[in-house]
Amino acid sequence: MLRFLTAGESHGKALVAIVEGVPAGVRLNEEYIARDLRRRQAGYGRGARMKIEQDHAEILSGVRFGLTLGSPIALIVQNRDWENWKEAMSVSATQTGADPVTRVRPGHADLPGALKYHQGDVRAILERASARETAARVAAGAVARRFLEEFGVEIHSHTLSIGGTQAQPGKAIDWAAVERSLVRTADGEAQQTMVAAIEAAKARGDTLGGVFQVIATGVPIGLGSHVQWDRKLSSRIAQAIMSINAVKGVEIGAGFAAAGLPGSQVHDVIEPGKGWRHLTNRAGGIEGGMTNGEPVVVSGAVKPIPTLGAPLPSVDIKTGQRVLAHQERSDVCVVPAAGVVGEAMLALVLADAFLEKFGGDNIVETRRNLDGYLRGIGG
Repeated sequence: MLRFLTAGESHGKALVAIVEGVPAGVRLNEEYIARDLRRRQAGYGRGARMKIEQDHAEILSGVRFGLTLGSPIALIVQNRDWENWKEAMSVSATQTGADPVTRVRPGHADLPGALKYHQGDVRAILERASARETAARVAAGAVARRFLEEFGVEIHSHTLSIGGTQAQPGKAIDWAAVERSLVRTADGEAQQTMVAAIEAAKARGDTLGGVFQVIATGVPIGLGSHVQWDRKLSSRIAQAIMSINAVKGVEIGAGFAAAGLPGSQVHDVIEPGKGWRHLTNRAGGIEGGMTNGEPVVVSGAVKPIPTLGAPLPSVDIKTGQRVLAHQERSDVCVVPAAGVVGEAMLALVLADAFLEKFGGDNIVETRRNLDGYLRGIGG
C-alpha cells in the first residue's frame, strides 16, 4: 500500500526518495522533514562529514498548499560535499577521473560487491553501500511519521548500549531528555561512560557498536496478519531494521531473553474490561504477527562500523597482495544516529500496514475506516 525507493551515492550530487501511497490531505512541509534529518546527523561519535552536510529535503512533487495530493511524493537531499567530488563521481566520461580504490575493508560491502558487479574500482560499490543513503530513508520515514501522527501514533528511539556500557532507562522514558543526550540515551549516568568509551576508541583508531531501541505508541490492534509468512508484521519489521547499515541483529519485545525464561514469565496477561490491555509488554506489541494494542518495541544491534582509523590487514583486489584496508572519512560510533534511522524504517512499515488495513485515498476516508473498526472491536 505504501512503498518507497531511494537513489544516490554518498558523494554524488544528491540523494533522492520517492514515497508512493500516502493518502491525500496529510499536512506536510519541508521543515517537518528537516527535524528528523538534523536528528540523524547528531550524536557523539559522528565524523567530519556531519560538519559539511546540513541535510534538507526539498519536496519536488506530491504536495500542494501544504497537503499531500495522493500522488507520489518526490524528495531530494543535496550533497554539499559534491563540490569536492565532481571529478571522482562525475556521471560523464572524464579524462582525469580518480585513482581507483582496490584495498577492501573487512566487514564492508567492498569485496562481495566488487566481485558480484565485476568492478575493479571498489568506489563503484562503497558509494551506494555507504550509510549516507539513510538520509534519504529518514526523509521518506518522516513522511510516514507525519501520516501516523494523524492517528495518534508516536515513534521514539533511545540508545540501550554502546560498547560494553548498558543503559538502565527505567519504565517511563523522558524523550525530551533523550534528545538532549549526547548519545541519545535515557540514562544520564551511562551517557558519561559511553562518551568516554567513544573517545577511547577514537584514540585507538577503533570503532564501537551498540544497541538502539525504537518504541511506537498508539498503534491500533490488528495491523499485520497471521495467515502468511510475508504478511506477519514482525517479519516485515525485522527486515526493515535489518536493512539498516551495520545492523546485525533484531529483537521484538523481550527477544532473545525470552528464550531463557518459562512461559509463565514471558506471556502478557490480558486485563479484562480495559480495552484489551495487557499487564506487561514482553511481546513488544506483536503477537502472531499482528499488533496487540501495546507499544511496538523493537531493538537493533549495530556492529562497529568497518572503516577504522587504524586499518585492519586486508587484500588488494587488483594485485592480490596483503595490504592495510582502505580508509574513508567516517564515524567512530553511529548507534545514536542508527536509532533515528530505525524510527524511519518502523514508521514506513507501520504506515504501510495501517493503509493495508484501513485504506483510503484521502485521510478522511482512512480515519472513517479506522473509527468504524475500533467501534466494532470495542476499542
